[in-house]
Amino acid sequence: MNCKALNMTCLTKQLKKGDKVAYKKLFDHFVTDIYNFAYSIIKQKEYAEEITQDVFLKLWLNRASLDHEKSIKSYLFTITRNQTLNLLQKIANEKRLAQELLTNISNLSGFEENTIDVAYYEDLKRQALEVLSPKRRLIFELSRNEGLTHEEIGEKMGISKNTVKNQMTSALNSIREYLLLHSDITFTLLLFISFL
Repeated sequence: MNCKALNMTCLTKQLKKGDKVAYKKLFDHFVTDIYNFAYSIIKQKEYAEEITQDVFLKLWLNRASLDHEKSIKSYLFTITRNQTLNLLQKIANEKRLAQELLTNISNLSGFEENTIDVAYYEDLKRQALEVLSPKRRLIFELSRNEGLTHEEIGEKMGISKNTVKNQMTSALNSIREYLLLHSDITFTLLLFISFL
């Protein structure tokens, strides 16, 4: 059965059966609105892109349970809102954890005011970055120091967005492993969060 124009009920029925053409039509129709909605809440391009990908992945994975009598648009926007709120909560928790670690370190017995040796802290961060290959380090620094998105870094370096994403994941893994080898667990967590 071919759906005429953009009949959402028909496309939803087809998607429920695993029709990839219907999925593509729904994706093309809603992707910009979903991205804009996520961005309007989270205000960061990279996160909005990630949320948009997750929303359409969930749509495909949950296609069998779709109700064609209900609005697919409402369904997608509900998933987007939930994904965005979950991400905001995760970010807030990471910031809260970093603050708690700072507080815990400063409250440890035998520690005086300004207990964290800033020079040591910065030196360890520098050493952790030095274990990265030049290309991986450049990608990491463009992301963290200049605030470029994966897509912008890819364009600047002539590589794909997926390559940038994989390199960033590898960079964070290398940094975490280095910190675990060269610092205690509390300090490692605090340092690692500063790289996120």
